[in-house]
Amino acid sequence: MATTEVLIPADRIQQRVDELARQVTGDYQGRSLTIVGVLTGSLMFLADLMRRLDLPLRIALIQASSYRGATTRAGELHVQSDLLPDLRGRHLLLLDDILDTGHTLAHLARELKSFEPASLRVAVLLRKRGRQVEPLEPDYCGFEIPDAFVVGYGLDYNDEYRNLPYIGVLKQ
Repeated sequence: MATTEVLIPADRIQQRVDELARQVTGDYQGRSLTIVGVLTGSLMFLADLMRRLDLPLRIALIQASSYRGATTRAGELHVQSDLLPDLRGRHLLLLDDILDTGHTLAHLARELKSFEPASLRVAVLLRKRGRQVEPLEPDYCGFEIPDAFVVGYGLDYNDEYRNLPYIGVLKQ
């Protein structure tokens, strides 16, 4: 069994989600927002953020995964968008747990633009330094982190550790 070293404590995550919620609320004041959460890693971030937003709000979910099973290396991207409602003319916030290489988010952003939204912005809880290869700049970013395999607060290793209230570095 692997262990974790706390990288970002739970109270600091909640404080930063409060800050991001104030920023998003200010940016979308007077408009209805649809948050498109990327399953499954964004669920905790999505739930905490949406409860703090004082906006007309819709939630949509999309599944995208490039990590399968007990691996710490990304593989082929699998996207399942059949859960999405009609997004045409909506203000969208694509929300994910982590920006690593950028392949997943860039692909999803291109796919969402094909639905002809009124606008599209991107929010990530974490952004790994030194790994990004796609030229995608998130509009909202919780934390920049070092290039380490992290778990907790929705992020997993082999579908475990998602329930940790903090972000931890996985140690074998």
